[in-house]
Amino acid sequence: MSSSYGRLGVDGEEAARLGEDGATRVATFRLIVLLAQELRTLMDQLLRADGLTTQQAALTSAVDALGAPSLSQTAQALGTTHQNAKQIAAALERKGLLRIAPDERDARVRRLRTTAKSRRHWKRRSPGDQQAVLEWFSELDADEARTLFELLLRVERRARAALRPV
Repeated sequence: MSSSYGRLGVDGEEAARLGEDGATRVATFRLIVLLAQELRTLMDQLLRADGLTTQQAALTSAVDALGAPSLSQTAQALGTTHQNAKQIAAALERKGLLRIAPDERDARVRRLRTTAKSRRHWKRRSPGDQQAVLEWFSELDADEARTLFELLLRVERRARAALRPV
């Protein structure tokens, strides 16, 4: 078994109990959690100059991808609570990057839409952000990057299916 497992909190006793395959899967999970936090920190550092966070960027991306989603749909897409999505959306609305408005058919439902200011902002900064991401993944060749993406998609589908509504 890899000596890297210890760095990820899989000690010898745990590895023996889980078996090599189980230890690899648990260590992989822990590595993904650690890496996700590191990547989020790196992106937060990039966005800080504009007074934005990775969560705000993710919410903006989700809203653009979904069209004019409800607050609940946005929260579900991000795998977060309605309250957390509402706080992030309110911050983006104060910055003029998002509009929160009642649904035309049901005033209880809040619809989210990005603004022209938001679209201009992301169009301007996306190339630099994308270049940073390319650098973070530069250890992988094209086939490895594609394989990693496909494998993580499979895990994500299983995890999403296991999620209970937040």
